[in-house]
Amino acid sequence: MTADRECVRFLQWALPRLGYRWPGFRKVRRQVCRRVRRRVRELELPGLDAYRHQLERDPAEWARLDGCCRITISRFYRDRRLWDVLGREVLPDLYRRAAERDPPALRVWSAGCGAGEEPFTVVMLLRLGPQPLPGDLAAEILGTDLDPHQLERARRAVYPASSLRDLPAEWREEAFAREAGGDYRLRRPYAGAVRFARQDLRREGPPGPFDLILCRNLAFTYFDATGQARSLENCLGRMASPGYLAVGSHESVPGDGSRVVRLGGGLPLYKCAPRSADS
Repeated sequence: MTADRECVRFLQWALPRLGYRWPGFRKVRRQVCRRVRRRVRELELPGLDAYRHQLERDPAEWARLDGCCRITISRFYRDRRLWDVLGREVLPDLYRRAAERDPPALRVWSAGCGAGEEPFTVVMLLRLGPQPLPGDLAAEILGTDLDPHQLERARRAVYPASSLRDLPAEWREEAFAREAGGDYRLRRPYAGAVRFARQDLRREGPPGPFDLILCRNLAFTYFDATGQARSLENCLGRMASPGYLAVGSHESVPGDGSRVVRLGGGLPLYKCAPRSADS
């Protein structure tokens, strides 16, 4: 049995016990397997079968394994077509609604924000995009993630060139400063526009309401059916009415469509049906 096949067998056993679904991890399994094998070496165990027995003996070890399963692949302006539509079509609608509040403010939540690429892309879209934020509106942008190391990276706001490859060149020049080692540091006016907090999307969420929630390449890829349903309820319970929910390009939300309506054009973008007037 090859090392990859052995790890696949282990993950197919372990992931459902953590509330994950194996198909979501198929393409990223090598990242997870590297971490799991590192953990096996730390425990000085002979292999994955021994680690499985360790998990059965020590319930606390499941939390360490859960940490190994957090996928950290991201980049700025990922899924360019979605950002283009948000900038041209969605933001003008949200600006009108936000202007009716007292005080007037647009609120955005990036759930599972990782190292900050997504919420910082929102900042750039609001300032440099085709429909900039009107001067009479404030923007409150929140990024949440469970991984403290990713949140530390987000607060540092320093990225390799590969993370910026999808950004429009003029955005890169305006928002980033090139460092001596070749990395890019997000300039303070952009980096300081996002607030970060540690939260587990499966169990909690920030106070709403939010006009736009981005929950991409996380819940609806990796979580099992129960976790997906909880995550969706978590988002909808904090959504302005109406508001928008963006998911990953290969994702769709569970349910019968009675509370969220997918927009046209094949985009992973949903308009949430109005609830009570809360905005």
